[in-house]
Amino acid sequence: MKEFLRLYLDAYRGLSTPAWMLALVMLINRSGAMVIPFLGIYMINHLSFSLEDTGMVLSCFGVGAVAGSFAGGWLTDKVGHFKVQLFSLIFTVPMFFLLPELNTVVKLAVGVFILSVISETFRPANSVSIAYYSKPDNIIRSFSLNRMAMNLGFSIGPALGGFLAAISYTFLFYGNAIAAFCSAVLFFIYFRNRKGNEKTEAKAELSEEDKAVLPEPTKTPGPGRSPYKDVLFMLFSLLCSIFTICFLQLLSTLPLYYREVYQMTEANIGVILAFSGIVVFLLEMLLVHIAEKRFTPRDIMVMGTLLCGFSFLILNLAHGVWVLYMAMFVLCLAEILAMPFMATVTLQRSTIQTRGAYMGVNALCTSAAHVFSPFLGTRVAANYGFNVLWWGTAVVLLLTSIGFFFVMKRMKLNTIK
Repeated sequence: MKEFLRLYLDAYRGLSTPAWMLALVMLINRSGAMVIPFLGIYMINHLSFSLEDTGMVLSCFGVGAVAGSFAGGWLTDKVGHFKVQLFSLIFTVPMFFLLPELNTVVKLAVGVFILSVISETFRPANSVSIAYYSKPDNIIRSFSLNRMAMNLGFSIGPALGGFLAAISYTFLFYGNAIAAFCSAVLFFIYFRNRKGNEKTEAKAELSEEDKAVLPEPTKTPGPGRSPYKDVLFMLFSLLCSIFTICFLQLLSTLPLYYREVYQMTEANIGVILAFSGIVVFLLEMLLVHIAEKRFTPRDIMVMGTLLCGFSFLILNLAHGVWVLYMAMFVLCLAEILAMPFMATVTLQRSTIQTRGAYMGVNALCTSAAHVFSPFLGTRVAANYGFNVLWWGTAVVLLLTSIGFFFVMKRMKLNTIK
């Protein structure tokens, strides 16, 4: 027990104070993230949209996320990560107050698109900010800490959101607005004029531990090549996007599945989603700390992808509320293993000058998934049923894991020592 506790605490030691503050900002922001998990249910139950129209509006969120991620990466390289994050947080506030007033498919689709463009500029800037403020020897764990905070917020948000939705869906949007404003204030107060741990490209070095689990850096003269000309990286990004399309059924079709098949209330759906956030919060830092010492990133990505497929397969193998929790637990393990290394592999492929562009592509993978995940998922579910959707998702993830194995093998990952 003492050894386990020591290992658990070691996962948190050595992280910089700004890394913890970035995590706190993320925690506050994500604690107010009540709208997206319930947006599909809101449109079907409250606005009486069809399943296909619901999928279309959710896809508009993804289209905006693609535009926002691209703009966020470009703006980060041009004006800096601080300004991009601050203005993204500030300008999402009025959008959340506006959304409850939009009650047609077209109006809500436009509103969701604009909200998404603004909010998703935050993602690449935040990734660059984590690298900037982290100590060079624990960048991976800093990313994991940020994701841990995000998932803790995601456990608080849906649980509170399910309660608020039972009273009025309007409170969901207002709760998001308040959380975004609070996180913007905290971010501005702490990070204004704060210097980071960034070194020049000639002097910047990762620790031997991080070098052992990351691919060899891109060695290009001058300002560095565009990520769009890095073929291996683009293939890796494509596989990341496919993985995320499947994983993001968590936010689109899974809540609809709980509602349509299991007849669960919003409050009960919120509890399951909160359970996922708690699992990731409790286990991510520990499992990442263990995994980065014992496995290569290729092994971790393959295992995470296979677990993700298995989590959806479980839904077809048995029936009962306990199955939903078991599947969610396996999905959380998949997220813990795969997601942090998507960002850190991207980071090490870039140079200082192109870091924003590379992290923009990384964010673009998630943003594109927000387009295709609800669009494809809702249509497959509407035309063929949820069982076919889960079988298909499992098969796609099996093929994706094979892709990760061969692509990352060519990226010449070092063996863990």
